[in-house]
Amino acid sequence: MYPSVELAVRLLAFAVVFGGMALWEIGSPKRKLFAGRLARWPSNFGIVIVDVLAVRLLIPAAAVGAAVFAAGNGWGLFHLLNLRLSVAALLGFLALDLVIYAQHVVFHKVPWLWRLHRMHHADLDIDVSTGLRFHPFEILISLVIKIAVVLALGIPAVGVLAFEVVLNATSMFNHSNVAMPAWLDRVLRLVVVTPDMHRVHHSIVRRETDSNFGFNVPWWDWLFRTYRPQPEAGHGGMTIGLPIFRDLRELRLDRLLTQPFRNDRGQPPIPPSR
Repeated sequence: MYPSVELAVRLLAFAVVFGGMALWEIGSPKRKLFAGRLARWPSNFGIVIVDVLAVRLLIPAAAVGAAVFAAGNGWGLFHLLNLRLSVAALLGFLALDLVIYAQHVVFHKVPWLWRLHRMHHADLDIDVSTGLRFHPFEILISLVIKIAVVLALGIPAVGVLAFEVVLNATSMFNHSNVAMPAWLDRVLRLVVVTPDMHRVHHSIVRRETDSNFGFNVPWWDWLFRTYRPQPEAGHGGMTIGLPIFRDLRELRLDRLLTQPFRNDRGQPPIPPSR
Protein backbone atom coordinates (compact mmCIF):
# COMPACT_ATOMS: atom_id res chain seq x y z
CA MET A 1 0.00 0.00 0.00
CA TYR A 2 2.73 2.47 0.96
CA PRO A 3 4.17 3.02 -2.59
CA SER A 4 0.80 4.29 -3.87
CA VAL A 5 0.31 6.50 -0.82
CA GLU A 6 3.84 7.89 -1.10
CA LEU A 7 3.38 8.62 -4.80
CA ALA A 8 0.02 10.33 -4.27
CA VAL A 9 1.34 12.53 -1.45
CA ARG A 10 4.47 13.51 -3.36
CA LEU A 11 2.58 14.27 -6.59
CA LEU A 12 -0.02 16.39 -4.79
CA ALA A 13 2.64 18.35 -2.89
CA PHE A 14 4.64 18.83 -6.08
CA ALA A 15 1.65 20.13 -8.05
CA VAL A 16 0.55 22.55 -5.32
CA VAL A 17 4.02 23.98 -4.61
CA PHE A 18 5.15 24.16 -8.22
CA GLY A 19 1.91 25.78 -9.36
CA GLY A 20 1.95 28.27 -6.50
CA MET A 21 5.57 29.28 -6.99
CA ALA A 22 5.19 29.53 -10.78
CA LEU A 23 2.24 31.89 -10.36
CA TRP A 24 4.18 33.94 -7.79
CA GLU A 25 7.11 34.21 -10.21
CA ILE A 26 4.85 35.50 -12.95
CA GLY A 27 3.09 37.96 -10.68
CA SER A 28 6.11 39.22 -8.75
CA PRO A 29 9.48 38.23 -10.25
CA LYS A 30 12.73 39.10 -8.47
CA ARG A 31 14.91 39.19 -11.59
CA LYS A 32 14.40 39.50 -15.32
CA LEU A 33 15.10 36.11 -16.90
CA PHE A 34 18.08 35.85 -19.24
CA ALA A 35 17.20 32.73 -21.27
CA GLY A 36 13.54 32.54 -20.27
CA ARG A 37 11.13 29.71 -19.57
CA LEU A 38 10.54 28.51 -23.12
CA ALA A 39 14.24 27.78 -23.66
CA ARG A 40 14.69 26.06 -20.29
CA TRP A 41 11.54 24.45 -18.96
CA PRO A 42 11.17 21.62 -21.51
CA SER A 43 14.65 20.30 -20.71
CA ASN A 44 14.36 20.93 -16.98
CA PHE A 45 11.15 18.90 -16.93
CA GLY A 46 12.78 16.34 -19.21
CA ILE A 47 15.48 15.83 -16.58
CA VAL A 48 12.76 15.20 -13.98
CA ILE A 49 11.27 12.45 -16.15
CA VAL A 50 14.69 10.85 -16.65
CA ASP A 51 15.36 11.05 -12.90
CA VAL A 52 12.04 9.45 -11.97
CA LEU A 53 12.51 6.63 -14.48
CA ALA A 54 16.06 5.98 -13.26
CA VAL A 55 14.96 5.78 -9.62
CA ARG A 56 11.89 3.63 -10.31
CA LEU A 57 13.84 1.22 -12.51
CA LEU A 58 17.02 0.91 -10.44
CA ILE A 59 15.91 1.53 -6.82
CA PRO A 60 12.10 1.19 -6.88
CA ALA A 61 11.64 0.94 -3.08
CA ALA A 62 13.63 4.16 -2.52
CA ALA A 63 14.16 5.65 0.94
CA VAL A 64 10.60 5.11 2.22
CA GLY A 65 10.85 1.44 1.29
CA ALA A 66 14.13 1.22 3.22
CA ALA A 67 12.37 2.70 6.26
CA VAL A 68 9.60 0.09 6.06
CA PHE A 69 12.23 -2.65 5.76
CA ALA A 70 14.18 -1.29 8.75
CA ALA A 71 11.01 -1.14 10.87
CA GLY A 72 10.01 -4.67 9.94
CA ASN A 73 13.43 -6.03 10.92
CA GLY A 74 14.15 -3.79 13.90
CA TRP A 75 17.19 -2.25 12.24
CA GLY A 76 18.73 1.04 13.24
CA LEU A 77 19.74 3.08 16.25
CA PHE A 78 16.29 4.50 16.90
CA HIS A 79 14.80 0.99 17.17
CA LEU A 80 17.52 -0.04 19.61
CA LEU A 81 16.78 3.03 21.73
CA ASN A 82 13.04 2.30 21.49
CA LEU A 83 12.25 5.94 20.74
CA ARG A 84 8.70 7.15 20.36
CA LEU A 85 7.56 7.42 16.76
CA SER A 86 7.25 11.21 16.88
CA VAL A 87 10.72 11.66 18.40
CA ALA A 88 12.33 9.23 15.97
CA ALA A 89 10.61 10.90 13.01
CA LEU A 90 11.74 14.39 14.07
CA LEU A 91 15.32 13.32 14.79
CA GLY A 92 15.38 11.38 11.54
CA PHE A 93 14.18 14.41 9.59
CA LEU A 94 16.94 16.57 11.07
CA ALA A 95 19.57 13.86 10.53
CA LEU A 96 18.62 13.50 6.87
CA ASP A 97 18.71 17.26 6.42
CA LEU A 98 22.19 17.46 7.92
CA VAL A 99 23.39 14.60 5.71
CA ILE A 100 22.00 16.28 2.58
CA TYR A 101 23.77 19.50 3.58
CA ALA A 102 27.04 17.57 4.02
CA GLN A 103 26.49 15.75 0.73
CA HIS A 104 25.99 19.07 -1.02
CA VAL A 105 29.27 20.39 0.35
CA VAL A 106 31.11 17.24 -0.74
CA PHE A 107 29.65 17.48 -4.25
CA HIS A 108 31.25 20.92 -4.48
CA LYS A 109 34.63 19.79 -3.13
CA VAL A 110 35.28 16.47 -4.91
CA PRO A 111 36.09 17.05 -8.61
CA TRP A 112 34.23 14.09 -10.14
CA LEU A 113 31.17 14.73 -7.98
CA TRP A 114 31.28 18.42 -8.92
CA ARG A 115 31.13 17.35 -12.58
CA LEU A 116 27.77 15.72 -11.84
CA HIS A 117 26.43 18.54 -9.68
CA ARG A 118 27.55 21.41 -11.91
CA MET A 119 24.73 20.59 -14.36
CA HIS A 120 22.38 21.99 -11.71
CA HIS A 121 24.47 25.18 -11.52
CA ALA A 122 24.77 25.56 -15.30
CA ASP A 123 21.19 26.81 -15.62
CA LEU A 124 21.37 30.34 -17.04
CA ASP A 125 18.43 31.48 -14.93
CA ILE A 126 17.21 30.39 -11.54
CA ASP A 127 13.50 29.77 -11.06
CA VAL A 128 11.16 27.10 -9.72
CA SER A 129 12.19 24.65 -12.46
CA THR A 130 15.86 24.87 -11.43
CA GLY A 131 14.90 23.21 -8.16
CA LEU A 132 14.05 20.07 -10.16
CA ARG A 133 17.15 20.07 -12.36
CA PHE A 134 19.63 17.46 -11.11
CA HIS A 135 21.61 14.91 -13.10
CA PRO A 136 20.22 11.36 -12.72
CA PHE A 137 23.60 10.06 -11.54
CA GLU A 138 23.55 12.64 -8.74
CA ILE A 139 19.99 11.68 -7.84
CA LEU A 140 20.93 8.00 -7.61
CA ILE A 141 24.02 8.69 -5.48
CA SER A 142 21.97 10.89 -3.18
CA LEU A 143 19.30 8.21 -2.86
CA VAL A 144 21.86 5.56 -1.91
CA ILE A 145 23.21 7.89 0.79
CA LYS A 146 19.72 8.53 2.15
CA ILE A 147 18.92 4.81 2.20
CA ALA A 148 22.13 4.12 4.16
CA VAL A 149 21.19 6.78 6.74
CA VAL A 150 17.62 5.49 7.01
CA LEU A 151 18.82 1.93 7.62
CA ALA A 152 21.57 2.96 10.06
CA LEU A 153 19.24 5.09 12.20
CA GLY A 154 16.00 3.22 11.63
CA ILE A 155 14.13 6.37 10.69
CA PRO A 156 10.34 5.77 10.60
CA ALA A 157 8.68 5.77 7.18
CA VAL A 158 6.53 8.78 8.12
CA GLY A 159 9.67 10.78 8.92
CA VAL A 160 11.32 9.78 5.64
CA LEU A 161 8.21 10.61 3.62
CA ALA A 162 7.90 13.97 5.38
CA PHE A 163 11.53 14.73 4.63
CA GLU A 164 11.21 13.81 0.94
CA VAL A 165 8.06 15.92 0.50
CA VAL A 166 9.51 18.91 2.35
CA LEU A 167 12.86 18.64 0.55
CA ASN A 168 11.13 18.68 -2.83
CA ALA A 169 8.90 21.58 -1.77
CA THR A 170 11.69 23.71 -0.32
CA SER A 171 13.89 23.04 -3.35
CA MET A 172 11.20 24.54 -5.58
CA PHE A 173 10.55 27.37 -3.10
CA ASN A 174 14.15 28.47 -2.56
CA HIS A 175 15.03 28.29 -6.26
CA SER A 176 12.05 30.42 -7.22
CA ASN A 177 12.46 33.78 -8.91
CA VAL A 178 10.12 35.56 -6.52
CA ALA A 179 10.27 38.94 -4.83
CA MET A 180 9.29 39.23 -1.20
CA PRO A 181 9.56 42.07 1.32
CA ALA A 182 12.94 42.28 3.08
CA TRP A 183 11.27 41.91 6.50
CA LEU A 184 9.55 38.70 5.43
CA ASP A 185 12.79 37.28 4.07
CA ARG A 186 14.53 38.03 7.38
CA VAL A 187 11.78 36.29 9.37
CA LEU A 188 11.53 33.24 7.14
CA ARG A 189 15.32 32.92 6.97
CA LEU A 190 15.32 32.02 10.67
CA VAL A 191 13.66 28.66 9.93
CA VAL A 192 13.84 27.96 6.20
CA VAL A 193 16.18 28.64 3.28
CA THR A 194 14.60 31.50 1.34
CA PRO A 195 14.93 32.29 -2.39
CA ASP A 196 17.16 35.30 -1.66
CA MET A 197 19.41 33.16 0.52
CA HIS A 198 19.76 30.29 -1.94
CA ARG A 199 20.09 32.50 -5.02
CA VAL A 200 23.56 33.49 -3.74
CA HIS A 201 24.56 29.84 -4.16
CA HIS A 202 23.87 30.08 -7.91
CA SER A 203 26.15 33.08 -8.45
CA ILE A 204 28.85 32.78 -11.12
CA VAL A 205 31.33 34.00 -8.45
CA ARG A 206 32.88 30.84 -7.04
CA ARG A 207 33.17 32.00 -3.42
CA GLU A 208 29.44 32.69 -3.53
CA THR A 209 28.71 29.37 -5.23
CA ASP A 210 30.51 27.69 -2.33
CA SER A 211 28.12 29.09 0.28
CA ASN A 212 24.52 28.60 1.45
CA PHE A 213 24.45 24.83 0.89
CA GLY A 214 21.29 24.18 2.90
CA PHE A 215 18.01 23.16 1.28
CA ASN A 216 15.48 22.99 4.11
CA VAL A 217 16.85 24.88 7.10
CA PRO A 218 19.59 27.55 7.26
CA TRP A 219 21.03 26.34 10.55
CA TRP A 220 23.75 24.10 9.12
CA ASP A 221 25.18 27.00 7.09
CA TRP A 222 25.28 29.11 10.23
CA LEU A 223 26.82 26.32 12.31
CA PHE A 224 29.52 25.38 9.79
CA ARG A 225 30.19 28.96 8.66
CA THR A 226 29.12 28.54 5.04
CA TYR A 227 26.45 31.22 5.30
CA ARG A 228 26.61 34.29 3.04
CA PRO A 229 23.69 36.72 3.47
CA GLN A 230 23.75 38.52 0.09
CA PRO A 231 25.57 38.44 -3.26
CA GLU A 232 28.26 41.09 -3.69
CA ALA A 233 26.67 42.47 -6.87
CA GLY A 234 23.16 42.42 -5.45
CA HIS A 235 20.36 40.15 -6.64
CA GLY A 236 19.67 42.33 -9.66
CA GLY A 237 23.31 42.61 -10.70
CA MET A 238 24.57 39.07 -10.07
CA THR A 239 25.15 36.63 -12.93
CA ILE A 240 23.55 33.20 -12.61
CA GLY A 241 25.35 30.05 -13.72
CA LEU A 242 28.93 29.00 -14.43
CA PRO A 243 31.71 30.46 -16.59
CA ILE A 244 31.39 27.33 -18.77
CA PHE A 245 28.27 26.04 -20.55
CA ARG A 246 27.03 29.56 -21.35
CA ASP A 247 25.90 28.63 -24.88
CA LEU A 248 22.10 28.48 -25.18
CA ARG A 249 22.45 25.10 -26.88
CA GLU A 250 23.55 23.76 -23.50
CA LEU A 251 19.93 24.09 -22.34
CA ARG A 252 18.93 21.10 -24.52
CA LEU A 253 18.19 17.85 -22.67
CA ASP A 254 20.84 15.85 -24.50
CA ARG A 255 23.46 18.48 -23.67
CA LEU A 256 22.42 18.53 -20.01
CA LEU A 257 22.88 14.78 -19.70
CA THR A 258 26.37 14.88 -21.22
CA GLN A 259 27.69 17.97 -19.41
CA PRO A 260 29.45 15.94 -16.66
CA PHE A 261 31.55 14.19 -19.29
CA ARG A 262 32.82 17.15 -21.31
CA ASN A 263 33.92 20.77 -21.20
CA ASP A 264 32.53 23.74 -23.08
CA ARG A 265 34.76 24.85 -25.98
CA GLY A 266 37.71 23.01 -24.50
CA GLN A 267 37.70 25.01 -21.28
CA PRO A 268 38.82 23.07 -18.21
CA PRO A 269 36.28 22.33 -15.50
CA ILE A 270 36.21 24.75 -12.58
CA PRO A 271 38.30 23.19 -9.80
CA PRO A 272 36.69 23.01 -6.38
CA SER A 273 37.62 25.85 -4.07
CA ARG A 274 40.03 25.10 -1.23
